[in-house]
Amino acid sequence: MSFLENLLVVLVLCAALSVISYRLKLLTVSGSVASFAIGMVIGLFGSINWLIVLIAFALMGFAVTRYRLELKTRKGLQEGKKGERTYRNVLANGLIPACVAVLAWAFSVQGGTAASLVYLTAVSVAASDTIASELGVLSSRTRLITSFQPVATGTDGGVSTYGTAWAFVGALVASLVGWLVVLNSHPMDFTVLVPVIFGFIGCNVDSVIGATLERRGYVDKLGTNISSMAIATVAAFLVVFWLGIG
Repeated sequence: MSFLENLLVVLVLCAALSVISYRLKLLTVSGSVASFAIGMVIGLFGSINWLIVLIAFALMGFAVTRYRLELKTRKGLQEGKKGERTYRNVLANGLIPACVAVLAWAFSVQGGTAASLVYLTAVSVAASDTIASELGVLSSRTRLITSFQPVATGTDGGVSTYGTAWAFVGALVASLVGWLVVLNSHPMDFTVLVPVIFGFIGCNVDSVIGATLERRGYVDKLGTNISSMAIATVAAFLVVFWLGIG
């Protein structure tokens, strides 16, 4: 595929996702613009397959956001007024994957297994955290991750058995789908555990930061999301490098 053909495909995919998301009131105007920008960066600097994985995650995120939205709204735990997400939500989930794409392009490794595993880890963290947050708030048994003391549902750093289980499912599904889309030419082996494990760890790091730095006002939710995703992604890169994966 030539550069112009690739550009056209990426442009159409990003525009379609942004417009449809806005029309369905899944994203605000700022969220749609940010979604388009992040998608273009990943599609052009990474690959179309990387973009497809991101779109799959976005659709999964929209689905869990709308799940039992009325109950979340009654509890005051929904995103926005009716579940819609702004540019801050998009950056929280898309900035690190976009950075991975740019770095992979800069070092000409965007087609390699190592770069793909690192990218899938970033998406896996986002999927794990989003699903845990959106489904975990439905649990009435929430405890602070640092002390295990009972806290109100929706408290920064609050976790539940229900939400934690879904966090692992989110990391697992994102990693498996990502492998099938991005690394479909490689037989699935133990390395698929890299995004699974670090995606789940990243979600829990998010909770730890939320229970400590965010509760004390040192970082906001956006900072917590980006920090936890960056930590998990860098850790995955170090493991991939240590394993000698090309």
